[in-house]
Amino acid sequence: MACFFNFLKYNFTSQPLTMKNIQILFLATLMIFASCVPKKKLISEQNRVKALKGDSTELQRNLDVCYDKYAVLQKQMDTLKRNLNDLSSTSQSQLANSQSQLANSQMTIEDQKKRLTDLQNLIQSQKDVLNKLRKTVADALVNFKPDELTVEIKDGKLYVSLQEKLLFKSGSAAVDPQGKQALQTLATVLNNTPDINVMIEGHTDSVPIRGKFEDNWALSVARATSIVRVLTNEYSVDSKRIIASGRGEFFPVDDNTTSEGRARNRRTEIVLSPNLNELFRLLEQ
Repeated sequence: MACFFNFLKYNFTSQPLTMKNIQILFLATLMIFASCVPKKKLISEQNRVKALKGDSTELQRNLDVCYDKYAVLQKQMDTLKRNLNDLSSTSQSQLANSQSQLANSQMTIEDQKKRLTDLQNLIQSQKDVLNKLRKTVADALVNFKPDELTVEIKDGKLYVSLQEKLLFKSGSAAVDPQGKQALQTLATVLNNTPDINVMIEGHTDSVPIRGKFEDNWALSVARATSIVRVLTNEYSVDSKRIIASGRGEFFPVDDNTTSEGRARNRRTEIVLSPNLNELFRLLEQ
């Protein structure tokens, strides 16, 4: 220890105090104090330092593991970010498509509403035409008895039903003069309403016919065509508007087991219907 103080005295008195001298002085002081520390304590400190080094190594290994996990997590996070961005782009695209589809759907709904309104207006117009036509026909045929003819609307069509006794003799297809008067009156109405289509349907009862006709069906067809010829040839109704058909006994309106029922079944129906081309056009849209 005396040597140490002599060393200090020498250095502080004989030499200038420089940075280098200060460093030498510091190292020397450490060496001297180290030499003064008991050996047992020195060993303890050395062991502690060794343990600390071991802990430092373990900490370094743990830190390396953490760095590796961090790198993995960083990659996963980058992947999630990319997926999120892709999902966001897809969602935005789907949203835009949905909005576009919704806009188109709304336009379609408006179109459908307009189409439905047009159909309702057209149907109502057809009903108005039929009601007006029924009144016109009924007024024109007012001089004929109810048991000779009837006028009614069924299934969107106007039915003018003329009984056999007004038009034909039993088993004949030749139109009687009285029947021609009714047809002439009806032809005047038809010529004044060119948009009305006409179907002539012949009907019979179920009693088998005897005579020049093969069966009731043939008689019903012959009677329908006879009326078509009267309307077109004698009263100038447009032939393109008229269809003739015979239904025989297969569409009765009454019971064929009674004479009254059979009389009602022996009839000719003139079926009038408005031109439905515009309605069909709307339905096809």
